[in-house]
Amino acid sequence: MAIKRLTEYAHGGGCACKIPPGELEAVVSGLVGGPSRGVGELLVGLDDGDDAAVVRIAGETAVVATADFFTPVVDDAYDWGRIAAANALSDVYAMGGTPVVAVNLLCWPRDLLPMELAAEVLRGGLDVAREAGCHVAGGHSVDDPEPKYGMAVTGVADPARLMRNDAGKPGVPLTLTKPLGIGVLNSRHKSTGEVSAAAVEAMTTLNRDASEAALRAGVVCATDVTGFGLLGHLHKLARASGVTARIDAAAVPYLPGARQALADGFVSGGTRRNLDWVRPHLDPGNATEDELLLLADAQTSGGLLVAGEIPGFPVVGELLPARPDKVTVEVR
Repeated sequence: MAIKRLTEYAHGGGCACKIPPGELEAVVSGLVGGPSRGVGELLVGLDDGDDAAVVRIAGETAVVATADFFTPVVDDAYDWGRIAAANALSDVYAMGGTPVVAVNLLCWPRDLLPMELAAEVLRGGLDVAREAGCHVAGGHSVDDPEPKYGMAVTGVADPARLMRNDAGKPGVPLTLTKPLGIGVLNSRHKSTGEVSAAAVEAMTTLNRDASEAALRAGVVCATDVTGFGLLGHLHKLARASGVTARIDAAAVPYLPGARQALADGFVSGGTRRNLDWVRPHLDPGNATEDELLLLADAQTSGGLLVAGEIPGFPVVGELLPARPDKVTVEVR
């Protein structure tokens, strides 16, 4: 049996295959709020679409819980596993937590792809989890026509030092800890097979060091930049915090080759849906449509977007008082 490239078994790649944010919010809107009789105190739930759920179980201990999985974003099975694990762990880091234990989530077309490839995916995930100091203890698998992989991760955090997306204040700078452009480079890879070593390096880099630096700097507001793009995640942060966010487009860093990939037309449907969702809440200034597409580019295992300044990372904007016209994001 001839085996195609791994990305050819998926209709979309990585976080670009997420359900569009507007559709997702409509689905979960009825699940927000209401009393809970569960163990502990729910500190962060569905209300503002934060990166993970947080429950206080003791005075200075909170549990952070998240799950993330997606279709192949690269053709190398081991790298896909590494990327998916780093992406799942990122949600815990974005909340200011430390990952403790993860379980694998694997969907596999066993009649189409050899199980040896699945083992390589799992090995990649295990290696990144070990790098993070996070246990991997089993998981769940299903026979599925389309391959998917990720992790459900449980971590711990100090409830007094959480980083939430609803804690932004006017006058605070915005810091981005990884360059953008992962989405267009991954789209090029899916279409042509051309691998971007810079994109793979970015996607497999843990957000641990950036998270720890943000906590040391006293940051209380952050999110990570994944499938909804910088504009989408910034819109969610600004909306939850009741502020307006201004992005300095010239200060935003990009991976090598990202602008050329955009010029060559490698833009995912997820990226276009991101921009369509944010556009009613966006003041684009003089930014071109291409610039806006890059700012909305659907990232996979992207960096942290931090309301605060972190040494060694670029400041890309600031938070401002809320505008009366309900615009949440300005591009300048």
